[in-house]
Amino acid sequence: MAKGILKFRSRRTRRSRRRIRRIPKGRIHIQAGFNNTIVTVTDLQGRVLSSSSAGHCRLRGKRKGTPFAGEAAAANALSSVVMKRAEVMIKGAGRGRDTALRAIQSNRIRITFVKDVTPLPHNGCRPPKKRRL
Repeated sequence: MAKGILKFRSRRTRRSRRRIRRIPKGRIHIQAGFNNTIVTVTDLQGRVLSSSSAGHCRLRGKRKGTPFAGEAAAANALSSVVMKRAEVMIKGAGRGRDTALRAIQSNRIRITFVKDVTPLPHNGCRPPKKRRL
C-alpha cells in the first residue's frame, strides 16, 4: 500500500494586519533626533493610524540618524494610510527632518501647514553645582 505525499503547511493562515486606511485630512508628526527619526500619522483627534522609525526600516547604528533614514521612515509610515491633506508637526533638530518632509510631498499629499514644535527651555532647569577639586 503506497503512502500519499505529505504536505507541510502552517496551521495558521497568514493574514496581513496592515490594512489601508483612508482619511480626508490627518496630522503627521516627525520627531527627528540626532540618532533616530520617528514618523507618526494620526487623524485630527490624535488617534494613531500608522507609525514608523528608522530602526523599523532595518537601519542600524549610525545610519539611523541620516537623511535617507528619515525619508525611509516617512515612506514606510505613509504606505498604509491614504489621505489628501495633512498638517505636519516637526520636533527636533536631526538631519532627517527635511527629507522626511520631502518624502511626504512626493507621496502626493497636500501639506496645509508645517509647524515646528521643538521644545525650547526658557531658562529651565538649574545647572549642577560647580565641581571643586
